[in-house]
Amino acid sequence: MKQLIVLLGPTGVGKTALSLNLAKHYHTSIISADSRQFYKGLETGTAAPTQEQLSCIPHHLVGMLDINDYYSASEFERDALETIARLHETNNVVIATGGSMLYIDALCNGIDDVPTIDEELRKEVYALYEKEGLEPIRRQLKALDPDFYNEVDLKNYKRVIHALEVCLMTGKPYSSFRTNSKKPRPFNIIKIGLMREREQLYERINLRVDEMMNSGLLDEAKHFYPQRHLNALNTVGYKELFKYFDGEWALDFAIEKIKQNTRIYSRKQMTWFKRDKDIKWINLSEASHNEALQQIISITEELR
Repeated sequence: MKQLIVLLGPTGVGKTALSLNLAKHYHTSIISADSRQFYKGLETGTAAPTQEQLSCIPHHLVGMLDINDYYSASEFERDALETIARLHETNNVVIATGGSMLYIDALCNGIDDVPTIDEELRKEVYALYEKEGLEPIRRQLKALDPDFYNEVDLKNYKRVIHALEVCLMTGKPYSSFRTNSKKPRPFNIIKIGLMREREQLYERINLRVDEMMNSGLLDEAKHFYPQRHLNALNTVGYKELFKYFDGEWALDFAIEKIKQNTRIYSRKQMTWFKRDKDIKWINLSEASHNEALQQIISITEELR
């Protein structure tokens, strides 16, 4: 049986090191399920695989997009499945790793067939958002799809905007396209969740942000500052430094906000992942790297 090992968990937990050694053990490749690592030029701020790591283990869906490109979870589902099918021709085990919750769900469970949005319509909606904020978009969504309006996180501008785009594009409520049915996959999925005790995870996150700054995150963010309005850059690590470039925040304060917002994001990730009863969890505060690696191998072999 063909297998896909999905190594997931919060940012900073230690997914990269384990995924590399797991790939070495199975002589296989890694597919990125990190929604920001898809973009070229964001290597430092997204902790993308280094050139050395890329030369040791083949990685897929990393640095494949321009910062201006639009890329959805449904497009990721399509590309990831095509890549897995190709890799499974020569290896029974493929690894996917990342912390982007919606993209991992799309890969493992499938995503509803929502119509593709016309680019001109997308530009119009985002222009409204840039000019007047999220409130007028919320009002339109409430009028066109009150069911989804009552359940969506109204602070999550991406989901609110996307739902309105679908309503305007199709003339139908966004909720009418959501079936939440699980799609079959031609391979066995093994979900391995990595976690750490909160204090240890937070310490690792803080240290990683410091390392990113020492590795050139400030220059990377400055390079993309003229394009700060793009959706791909509305992410932790960049948006805080943009406020520094705007003169709104001091640099030290911006760095502390990166750490704080990364810690908040890690909590959101864990809340999302813990809903999935299929995930087999390994606590890296209790298991060494080698012990965790052997646990994953044992679980994979048992399910062959």
